[in-house]
Amino acid sequence: MGTVKRAHRRGASALTLLCAMAILTAPGLGLSGTAYAAPAAPSAPGAPVAPAPEPGAKSLEQIRKEIEDLYRQAGSATDAYNLAESETKVQSERIVQIAQLIVAGRERISGLKDRAGAAARAQYRSGGLPAGARLVLSDSPSQFLDSKDRLRQGEKATTDLLTELDRTQHDLQRYAKDASTVWQKLETNRVEREKSKKRIEEKIKAAQDLESKLAAEEKARLLQLEQEAQYKAQTQWLSSGAMKDVNGKATDAGKRAVQFATAQMGKPYVWGATGPGSFDCSGLTSQAWLAAGKAIPRTSQEQLRLRKVAVKDIRPGDLIIYFDDASHVGMYVGDGAMVHAPRPGRNVTMAGAGSMPIKAVVRPDA
Repeated sequence: MGTVKRAHRRGASALTLLCAMAILTAPGLGLSGTAYAAPAAPSAPGAPVAPAPEPGAKSLEQIRKEIEDLYRQAGSATDAYNLAESETKVQSERIVQIAQLIVAGRERISGLKDRAGAAARAQYRSGGLPAGARLVLSDSPSQFLDSKDRLRQGEKATTDLLTELDRTQHDLQRYAKDASTVWQKLETNRVEREKSKKRIEEKIKAAQDLESKLAAEEKARLLQLEQEAQYKAQTQWLSSGAMKDVNGKATDAGKRAVQFATAQMGKPYVWGATGPGSFDCSGLTSQAWLAAGKAIPRTSQEQLRLRKVAVKDIRPGDLIIYFDDASHVGMYVGDGAMVHAPRPGRNVTMAGAGSMPIKAVVRPDA
């Protein structure tokens, strides 16, 4: 119980620590001191208060949840878009490889046909007699034996030539079939990308339309409600003892990944973006680890496939996958905090690691 109370007290002081950005300069990027509680404190005296809603109108809290849900759906569609995009890249590269194989195969067949033609011309110059007939008509026993060996070699060469020609033709047929399959996948991915893009744009527009109808003081209050919801979730997470005895230290690669991610703070969220001027959530985490020398999957759903670790074993640089559909990801930086690209209309920022429902913690440098 004492540990939980201390965590609560540390949670409040972490707000000041965050604003001072001390967490970004702390040696080891994972001090065991203050436990980060929230990106902002709950309502303070003098904070903007929205006018009372008209009867039957949605409350600001209802609007907040609706906007949050729309952006969540947009985030899920963004992950589907990013996955289709990365698969399209792989398939395009495969198409190029297959085309190169087909060209090489055709050149090989042309060479084999030239060899077969040369053999036919040689037979014509010999009077058209098959090699076996010339062997029988030989008068010299030694010449007979030499010719017999040459005959065997010639027969083997002819057999090998025909076998290689047949195999190359089969390869070309297989390459053509593979190319057709990959083209079909490319077209399927193109359709999926278009569908995902349309869903993303629709959800973002719906959320932006909701927010655009709010007065300035309502928008300020809306942001405050977001922060209060995060604070509440983080406080409950800390109260559960999730951070008890957590003291994992970052690896050198983990430190580099955290340094990259935190250096992007203040840059806007843009769906599908991987920097350098903007990021989406998985674009930030994948680029951070790439900067640390480790290539990881592009999307949060694919990043979920990395090696999972228990929350109690979390260390700076680990990725936290959020929500049941793995539609969001952030990078743990230590002291109960994570850095992430939240959603459209928000910038890369720091937040409590438990401010959203955690699905899993994964380790890129396992």
